Amino acid sequence: MYLYDEIDSRIVDERVKQFRDQTRRFLAGKLSEDDFRALRLRNGLYIQRYAPMLRIAIPYGLLSTRQLRKLADISRKYDRAYGHFSTRQNLQLNWPRLEQVPDILAELASVQMHAIQTSGNCIRNITTDHFAGVAHDEIVDSFVWCEIIRQWSTFNPEFSYLPRKFKVAVNGSVSDRAAVAVHALRAARQPQQGARQDPGEGARPRQVPRGDRGRVGAPEGRAGDIDP
Repeated sequence: MYLYDEIDSRIVDERVKQFRDQTRRFLAGKLSEDDFRALRLRNGLYIQRYAPMLRIAIPYGLLSTRQLRKLADISRKYDRAYGHFSTRQNLQLNWPRLEQVPDILAELASVQMHAIQTSGNCIRNITTDHFAGVAHDEIVDSFVWCEIIRQWSTFNPEFSYLPRKFKVAVNGSVSDRAAVAVHALRAARQPQQGARQDPGEGARPRQVPRGDRGRVGAPEGRAGDIDP
């Protein structure tokens, strides 16, 4: 798995510091709801009906034991002692207190984790086969390609304000355990056919409810949303 260097750590620490100040100003009434919305979504924070929800990035679903223990500790300290692993290999905390979210992000940074680009209209977490690297039917190790795409898309200004969210999946095995067909962009390695990249079902135009027409993107935090 990818390990941070000094530059990576500094960038994530600075991002935490920025969001701590933004949260403080919002709670003090110095930032409006509209101003704060764009800032919090860039840090994985949704305001839903009953409580905030924080989505934590787990690039291509790979965790170290140190990171997993930190997630467990955070869930006990700041939530209800459990988390929700999403369909796209992220972890969601559904009951954090808004004023404590910067503290959560700081703790995540201490184990080389963050919540950047887990929400909003950007390129989201890159996902793959959960058996990548050990699958009996594997043709190519997809972790390498996931990491290349992750580095290319993270903090890329061209992808910060897309018309809607963009989800990418990579599959390197005969069986499609990454569900690439339902993603906006899918990349798959097939026997005798080589690599294939094309739009998935997730890239097709969607029907917009009558009341939402004229708005960009779906309303956030709707009941029943899975990894919106």
